[in-house]
Amino acid sequence: MILVVDVGNTNITCGVYEDREMKATFRLTTKTPRTSDEYGVMLCQLLAARDVKPQAVEGAVVASVVPDVMHSLMGGITRYVTAQVLTVGPGTRTGIKITTEDPRTIGADRIVDAVAAYEKYGGPALVIDFNTATTYDYVTEQGHFAAGITAPGIRISSEALWKETAKLPNIEIKKPKTILAQETISSMQAGLVYGQIGQTEYIIGKVKEETGIPDMKVIATGGLGRLIAEETDAIDFYDPYLTLDGLRIIYDKNRNR
Repeated sequence: MILVVDVGNTNITCGVYEDREMKATFRLTTKTPRTSDEYGVMLCQLLAARDVKPQAVEGAVVASVVPDVMHSLMGGITRYVTAQVLTVGPGTRTGIKITTEDPRTIGADRIVDAVAAYEKYGGPALVIDFNTATTYDYVTEQGHFAAGITAPGIRISSEALWKETAKLPNIEIKKPKTILAQETISSMQAGLVYGQIGQTEYIIGKVKEETGIPDMKVIATGGLGRLIAEETDAIDFYDPYLTLDGLRIIYDKNRNR
């Protein structure tokens, strides 16, 4: 079995695979400061809670966009779970060629999503990750990471509303019954959700227009991806485990190096 770890700005999402089958998933909060021992103990407890023995984990792969947590997290993994840890970064075999102006600035999570989308759905494809930021990444038919768009995520927009205004509250992000809101909470929900749907449809359309590929596959993932995908025909597939699957694919590509 292998442990896959996606370190995002909000959550650390983990998965356990046996061969190509996912056996378990769990999450930790990214912003909580932890020592290596705390990470190690928590990982062991979470694995045990899902009937996975840490000693059965033969290797791990980690992709991170939060450098500050990596020292403690890697220490926790190597001391308590497995010493065989692959970190996704420059030099990692992915099967995707990055053809943007500065490949080193592309986040590991975006590369992982591109790998999974290309391996699972083929190219050309547009990969959308609805997370802390909402990212749109174009992968060509040849498997080249050719372009990316970055926008504020729904939660960032929601937090900006309640933190930067005196009277707007912190709200649950969900689709309201109608866009014709008549009170504050549903008014904010309408703006956030339908605004994200409108942005998503426009960017997808613009990417298809500028690439000249009207039948490009569109794959969405991320915590709020299902909410948006269910409300628009512009998204072809919603894949909640796209990033974790990508980590497993990358581990397999580098297993015998």
